[in-house]
Amino acid sequence: MATVSIDRDTLVVEIEGLDKLWALKSRLAIPLANVRGATADPGMIRQPKGIRAPGAHIPNVITAGTFHLDGEKVFWDVRDAEKAIVVELADERYARLVIQVDDPRTTVDLIERSVRR
Repeated sequence: MATVSIDRDTLVVEIEGLDKLWALKSRLAIPLANVRGATADPGMIRQPKGIRAPGAHIPNVITAGTFHLDGEKVFWDVRDAEKAIVVELADERYARLVIQVDDPRTTVDLIERSVRR
């Protein structure tokens, strides 16, 4: 699972617990200027992931790490699809972040409000 916060003009994603090990990341910092938006999307877990490099994918257990699909990099950290959000990015290493958060609706609202500022 991940915790999302806003620090001035930066979206900060902190990867929690053992997910750090599976995702091979503990923190992502993205300028808000490069965040296009966020949506709650539990169905995203059923989409093709692409080639895992590096990361972990055990169906119905965890999807974590960097995945390459159609020329794009996507960062995943999801165990419970019902709590998944998708953060769309521009001009970043990743085209999108697919992460599990404690409260998807509140997190999406936080990101959307911050991007509109």
